[in-house]
Amino acid sequence: MAETADVSRGDSTEWAAYTESVERIKRDYRQIPDGAPIRLAKRTSNLFRPRARATAGLSTDGFDGVIGIDAQARRADFGGMTTYERAVDSLLPFNLMPLVVPELKTITLGGAITGLGIESSSWRNGMPHESLIEMDVLTGAGEVVTARPDNDHRDLFYGFPNSYGTLGYALRVQIELEYVMPYVHLRHLRFGDFGTLVSAIGQICESSEYQEERVDFVDGTVFSPAECYLTLGAWTGSAPHTSDYTKKGVYYRSVQSNREDWLTARDYLWRWDTDWFWCSRAFGVQRKWVRRAVPQRFLRSDVYWKILAFEERYHLRAGADRLLGHPAHENVIQDVELPISCLAEFLEELVREVPVSPLWLCPLRVRDRSATWDLYRLDPDVLYVNVGFWTSVPLKEGMAPTHHNRWVEEEVDRLGGRKSLYSTAFYDEDRFWSLYNGEAYGKLKGHYDPGRRLTDLYDKCVGR
Repeated sequence: MAETADVSRGDSTEWAAYTESVERIKRDYRQIPDGAPIRLAKRTSNLFRPRARATAGLSTDGFDGVIGIDAQARRADFGGMTTYERAVDSLLPFNLMPLVVPELKTITLGGAITGLGIESSSWRNGMPHESLIEMDVLTGAGEVVTARPDNDHRDLFYGFPNSYGTLGYALRVQIELEYVMPYVHLRHLRFGDFGTLVSAIGQICESSEYQEERVDFVDGTVFSPAECYLTLGAWTGSAPHTSDYTKKGVYYRSVQSNREDWLTARDYLWRWDTDWFWCSRAFGVQRKWVRRAVPQRFLRSDVYWKILAFEERYHLRAGADRLLGHPAHENVIQDVELPISCLAEFLEELVREVPVSPLWLCPLRVRDRSATWDLYRLDPDVLYVNVGFWTSVPLKEGMAPTHHNRWVEEEVDRLGGRKSLYSTAFYDEDRFWSLYNGEAYGKLKGHYDPGRRLTDLYDKCVGR
């Protein structure tokens, strides 16, 4: 008999509220007509591809907060729609944080598990789903089940990451936590070519130190082949001073000008959010006079995302460019993982073929060698490096509107890498399922969404 979710733990107000929310969403599901597609009525999204339309949206009210924190055991339960901003703010008073905190505040815990996530602790902690202990999932069949690595739903536990809500929705997630210190000491190392940069990444991730100082966080910023930076972070209990990039400064520019820096724990975790990495430059808010005029509450990624969504809907900028005779542009918004052995080759080809700068680098490796995450398998013996690039590039005469994105996809495939599916993808169906384990997905779909109430993974991520 299938194991359903047990949400009756304790008598706390939070658990009681969560239990009521579970019963409500099951009732709401049953009221949707048979055959009608299902989706969540989410308030935020970090997808950069068109979202499939559906006729009904299930309310996420009641699934966006803290359910319980066990500081001694270093674990916590959150509603699956809880943003990392809210989760972090609830954990820092206990000197704790999730093992991996994706860089944008409005990414949700459930979203990072079903759609993958990464940050500068991923070289030692893997991706967010690798710190998952258990979760309650509303399946496509309308049931709420608890998935753990040791119960009847272990197949869903290991098959949920990279399923993008096509098998079900995480209503509750229980995750491991780690201790934090008040500050992070940063060192920005400059490299003049890709070869020495890649070599340094490998050595530091192997030794967990640099110049006899412990390293807790690793990421990189590439401005050009001759100007590459590796940023090393280490927890520290004190700091001679701290920088603030939430209003006056621009973090990614500080990488070029400071050899070392100190940030509070919270400011480090959200160092990229204020300027959406560097994408805020498209909205002019990196200009000093504009930045002074804009209220601080608007300097955050979800505001920029709303502006971008407005443009995607109405194409005002594209229309203005046509009127002014400017060349057409292609949005190139991608995150890809390359084995470190192929990273230098990929970077050299990328900067030659796609005029995009800066690039973000983030090393990662599988945390638990015994775990197999069926829909996004990585070699546990390999250190990978995520390459992120998010901008628009001009199209030359005769180029197809999807020229650069297709080149990236083909090159990553050629080098044995993996491509995140939150953005545009162009694989044909056979190739897609060979990369993302169509056999395992088909079994999961048949078990947890037999009526096909949720969109198929290929249709959601590639289908037009």
